Amino acid sequence: MEIIGRVESVGLTDLGVPVIDAKTDTGAYTSSLHCHNIRVVEEEEKQFLCFSMLDPTHEDYQEKEYRLEEFSQKKVRSSNGITQTRYKIRTRIRIGRSDYKTDFTLTDRKSMRYPILLGRKLLSKRFLVDCSQTYMLPLPKKKK
Repeated sequence: MEIIGRVESVGLTDLGVPVIDAKTDTGAYTSSLHCHNIRVVEEEEKQFLCFSMLDPTHEDYQEKEYRLEEFSQKKVRSSNGITQTRYKIRTRIRIGRSDYKTDFTLTDRKSMRYPILLGRKLLSKRFLVDCSQTYMLPLPKKKK
């Protein structure tokens, strides 16, 4: 198992995001991703989940809308105890030099410091978290 810090730089391979900061959250089961303008549209009898990552006030924001046909919904209890239904996608994340396929719920994290939370489902049996450290892994790089 690799040791990671409470904050790491990760890449979202399938979404074309080479490097972005993520906070490890051993209290969260599923990882979450900061998005806005999250909605479902129907075209030609198919449903698509449309969203933009981050928000216009974030320094890494790019005006790009994602459209995914594969998505689901999940009930999530936030840290304040409120349960909400969120959309969930499955995508690849690069942590250090390795890629992992994992689930992310989409939510507005504008008021939070880090746009991504890495939950237990991703961390378990892969990483040990040293909460006294940050950025312990090498920056994600594109595979050749």
